[in-house]
Amino acid sequence: MSDAKYFQTTKRGEIHELKEELHQTDKAKQKEAVKKVIAAMTVGKDVSMLFPDVCNCMQTPNIELKKLVYLYLINYAKSQPDLAIMAVNTFVKDASDSNPLIRALSVRTMGCIRVEQITEYLTTPLAKALKDEDPYVRKTACMCVCKLHDISPELVRDQGFLDILSDLVSDPNPMVVANAVAALLEIQERQGGEALPLGGGGLQKMLVALNECSEWGQVFILDALSAYPCKDEKEAEGVIERVTPRLSHVNAAVVLSSVKVVMRLIPFITNPEAHKSVLKKLAPPLVTLLSSEPEIQYVALRNILLICQKRPTILASDIKVFFCKYNDPTYVKMEKVDVIVMLCSDKNVDQVLLELKEYASAEVDVDIVRKSVRAIGRCALKIEAAAQRCVSVLLELIQTKVAYVVQEAIVVIKDTFRKYPNRFESAIGALCENLDSLEDSEAKASLIWIVGQYAERIDNAQELLESFVEEFAQADNEVQLQLLTATVKLFLKKPDSAQALVKHVLGLATTGSANPDLRDRGYIYWRLLSSDPEKAKVVVLSEHGGVAYDSEKLDSNLLDTLLGQLSTLASILHIPPSSFVTDTRISVPPSSSSPLKPQADTSGGGGG
Repeated sequence: MSDAKYFQTTKRGEIHELKEELHQTDKAKQKEAVKKVIAAMTVGKDVSMLFPDVCNCMQTPNIELKKLVYLYLINYAKSQPDLAIMAVNTFVKDASDSNPLIRALSVRTMGCIRVEQITEYLTTPLAKALKDEDPYVRKTACMCVCKLHDISPELVRDQGFLDILSDLVSDPNPMVVANAVAALLEIQERQGGEALPLGGGGLQKMLVALNECSEWGQVFILDALSAYPCKDEKEAEGVIERVTPRLSHVNAAVVLSSVKVVMRLIPFITNPEAHKSVLKKLAPPLVTLLSSEPEIQYVALRNILLICQKRPTILASDIKVFFCKYNDPTYVKMEKVDVIVMLCSDKNVDQVLLELKEYASAEVDVDIVRKSVRAIGRCALKIEAAAQRCVSVLLELIQTKVAYVVQEAIVVIKDTFRKYPNRFESAIGALCENLDSLEDSEAKASLIWIVGQYAERIDNAQELLESFVEEFAQADNEVQLQLLTATVKLFLKKPDSAQALVKHVLGLATTGSANPDLRDRGYIYWRLLSSDPEKAKVVVLSEHGGVAYDSEKLDSNLLDTLLGQLSTLASILHIPPSSFVTDTRISVPPSSSSPLKPQADTSGGGGG
């Protein structure tokens, strides 16, 4: 019968029956009883009153029974700390058992029992386990040091466990090396220590273990290597050479961790040819990740956005790989569009515009359509030589008369006008024709801005603004503020015809609105216009700074921080770990603590 039978009992007097069964001399029946206790515990029943009875079952050579008892102890030790101490003698005894599996199980369980009273009893068996002849016991003990440090950091330091962990980085067994590195990394993050102490050939031992340990062990070692401060260019080249084969690993986590190491050490390479050669090796593994499951693609794309912002030349010739497939999930398509814009350049802008236009006109997902239209606008802001072509594509999309396409295009063209003033006035007529289809507040505000900014060139500018004024009270704050400013601009440019309109709008803003921002701006404009209209022109009609494509890029310090967190949650959210995890330390690039000055970015880094 399957283990499901243990979850099917709801009898009264069950606890009493379990107590009797736990004291059976027959070990098979005793094991059955413990399984029933664990099942009851799993479904939320309180079986803590059986603590002494379950502890009596610890004295057994049966590993399966011992594991079950230890599982119970871990769960209830925190609520029964005094009783948990009763089990200490058995733990200590098991830590000296002839079976390495039992020795490791004992140390692991003691580390999982988060009761401060037990920690002092753990030190002796843990110290012994760290020097055990069996590598399985040693690797288990490494993680136990990490758990003990979380409970009592002072005890770990006083007992010299950190020094032992550092020595174990040079252990001949790769599993032990990986766990020692993992434990040291965790402790380092908690206490904010400096780079891992890798004396006595620890670096070389890690590089050797990299080829022999499990894939998750490789991730820990690669994380440690990414934080290692290389002494000179030769050492950095050596590390990169040993890490490069991991770029073709089947596990995406290993690939991204390897990319992180290479990205961190590239600044140490001063030879231009070697620098270019290393960068060239990063493209194939990143492209390969896009053949994985959608979830892995998403993680890869979020990381690629960071990599491309720092080193845009890496994937410059692979832009087609990021074109959306019909069966891509929406969240993957959204990221691909961002990468396409990041990689867009003078050489491929026509190809990019054709692709984005296809998404904007043929895609059924509204979010992708909006994203694509905005992407066309970002291309215009990024590449001045292609701005006219981008605006032409946007005007073609407006002719489709699809409401959400038109609205998004108007918002985008407004930003293009701000970036390149007085260059695309010929598009204004096409924009104003779509006044009736505007429902989105941002689109309305954008068209109002365009009308106010170019009022002297639009014959029916006053009529257009009056149509918006009719719905002033129901409009969003964004629209009201923009309408107020546009009306004042119209008055300053056409004072004779717009006087009545500006008085009406100023009155609505100052007396008919509960929004303090709108009222304050209304009073400021009113006083400016009544006291000195010429000064009002200087203030209201002055040229403002244009929209910059760079405004969408991450701050350089944040970017460096996130590049040090590749393949982690921070690299997906694009925010530093400190903003969502407390008591953690952000790793510092090795170049910041290295005596070697990193080479300047020769790949056009920092731009996208």
